[in-house]
Amino acid sequence: MHTDWYGKPYYSLDAYCKNTYGEKYYKIALDGGFSCPNRDGRAGRGGCIFCSAGGSGDFAVNVEPCSISEQLETGRRLFGSKKTGTRFIAYFQAYTGTYAPIDYLQNIYTEALEQPEIGGISIATRPDCLPDEVLTLLTKLKSDYPNKFIWIELGLQTIHEETAAFCNRGYKLPVFKEAMEKLSSLAIKTVVHVILGLPGETPQMMYETCRYLNSTPAFGIKLQLLHVLKGTALGESYLSGALPDFKVLSQEEYTDIVIHCLEILRPNMVIHRLTGDGPKNTTIAPLWSLNKRNVLNTLHSTMKQRDTYQGRSYHDAGCAYTI
Repeated sequence: MHTDWYGKPYYSLDAYCKNTYGEKYYKIALDGGFSCPNRDGRAGRGGCIFCSAGGSGDFAVNVEPCSISEQLETGRRLFGSKKTGTRFIAYFQAYTGTYAPIDYLQNIYTEALEQPEIGGISIATRPDCLPDEVLTLLTKLKSDYPNKFIWIELGLQTIHEETAAFCNRGYKLPVFKEAMEKLSSLAIKTVVHVILGLPGETPQMMYETCRYLNSTPAFGIKLQLLHVLKGTALGESYLSGALPDFKVLSQEEYTDIVIHCLEILRPNMVIHRLTGDGPKNTTIAPLWSLNKRNVLNTLHSTMKQRDTYQGRSYHDAGCAYTI
């Protein structure tokens, strides 16, 4: 285990920020007023089966009017009592953060980057929503704000095409691979979202997704537990019994899977998330996930008991999974 991981058995975002910028950064989730091509018909209809009505931005700052500056100010006040850091990450979380006219994107990204307390921006988007004009804009912003970072977060969820099709993801794996290559060529860091527990996926399939990401230039990863939420296609199917073979993961199963994923991942992959918590009023299952502190404490204590850590199995045969 590395000494610069600040006592955790994995390379957390907290450790990365302290090592790179000298202090903890707090993330403020924003709603930029976006839509999604997987909802409006360009890539599909209805969105991914697990995606909430808020476009996975349920914890974004909710203020009216939808001003980025106002959202950031509201978000800063939420962290007012914390004394371990004074800088923030502006996280464009809801829906598809590059799916808008280029002038609008430039205005809202710039509005965030102009804030003195903002260390950089992180933009959640789809790999099929990175046209050349968006890449040109991101490159320009990198040049205009050399002391701030620009990260792109891509919703991969799984490398397995059958699962992706069932979940109505709306694009195939080569699209993700091409987007990663383009972003890497521009020295733009990427964070990849992976969902654990998708219908039909075995633990081995989840591990294959992590092995595949080892072979990409991904800077970081978010390991997200699948939540079954009210108002989603998955939630409706779950409640109606239309998926009789689908079972949500137990906390014990999830802990084991996450630990093995961490053991597989290369040691320099920054871990941006290890679970996640759905809104209490819309979460159908698994209800144990609502106690996020307990989930993380259990994970940490189990890893300590097993004397294991991120990257432990990285160099074992078969960890460089490719397609």
